[in-house]
Amino acid sequence: MNIRVLADKDLLARAAATQAAAAIRNAIRQSGTARIIAATGASQFEFLDELTANSEIDWKCVELFHLDEYLGIPITHPASFRKYLLDRLINRVGIERHHLISGEGDPRKVIAEVTAQIRSAPIDVAFVGIGENGHLAFNDPPADFETGDSYIVVELDQACRKQQLGEGWFRGLDEVPSGAISMTIRQILKSREIICIVPDARKSQAVQKCFEGEVSPLAPASILRTHSNTFVYLDNNSAALLSPQTLAALSA
Repeated sequence: MNIRVLADKDLLARAAATQAAAAIRNAIRQSGTARIIAATGASQFEFLDELTANSEIDWKCVELFHLDEYLGIPITHPASFRKYLLDRLINRVGIERHHLISGEGDPRKVIAEVTAQIRSAPIDVAFVGIGENGHLAFNDPPADFETGDSYIVVELDQACRKQQLGEGWFRGLDEVPSGAISMTIRQILKSREIICIVPDARKSQAVQKCFEGEVSPLAPASILRTHSNTFVYLDNNSAALLSPQTLAALSA
């Protein structure tokens, strides 16, 4: 794993998007297609703006999966991650092959369908973030590091639900769903390359716990330290609590 710290979230987004675009173009050059995973949430806004502005990616050769979706949320809801990806990525660049998780149908059927698609070939690059509670996708602590399933139904903890409220997706905590479908830790780690985008001071405690504490289900994103081709992009705010020793050890 490699940590890169930029001065602010805009520079972070630009640097991460440059690497992401290169990974996508390289996959297309090698195999004719790029299979990617995209994260959602407020922390990804600037990154996706930079990535979708790149004119050198043949987006018709890209196949998209995403990490998670709330149970019971229609695609028209402002908090829907399907809506998020359609608005901020798919429709902007014209991605034709995408596998969006529906939280409205039978979860077992939804999981079976998307599992068959994601297991059909390797994922070239995954774009992920880290939650304020250290979650990776919607794998809240204590996360399941062992399941071999590709997607599971999860219960969202209070810290996760408060983060979604704080980001402005819901009017009150009682509106935030308590359940979701999430890509599993093991499935994320199968990606050939992982680019983790984590701006803002509100993520600094999670960053410190995940990258200075033990690799533990209690700090789900700490598992990224076991993946040799992971690149974590921080800004000065999200990296503020990391020690100089940690930065020296994990930075290029």
